[in-house]
Amino acid sequence: MEHPTSEHGLRTYLIGFVLAVILSVIPFWLVASHALPPGRTMLVIGIAAILQILVHLRFFLHLNFTSTPKENLLAIVFTAVLIFIMVGGSFWIMFDLHTRMAA
Repeated sequence: MEHPTSEHGLRTYLIGFVLAVILSVIPFWLVASHALPPGRTMLVIGIAAILQILVHLRFFLHLNFTSTPKENLLAIVFTAVLIFIMVGGSFWIMFDLHTRMAA
């Protein structure tokens, strides 16, 4: 593993930082400017969030599918599935409660 202060390591971190900033600024700008309809804005925010996760995994955690041990990738996939179930279940419950309370 290379030292983070080496030129290649610093370059990797700077590329990741710039990408992370861009992927953060785009949704903020869309919400502030109302440039798109709300449905499309939510879609762009979701896509930017997924890309943001991939940027963090690649540039800051240095995970890729070729050199990372399978155990680490399985742990990440398992964590992602659990988070998806918890967040999705929470949204399901909240929307269900909303429809029941609105009726």
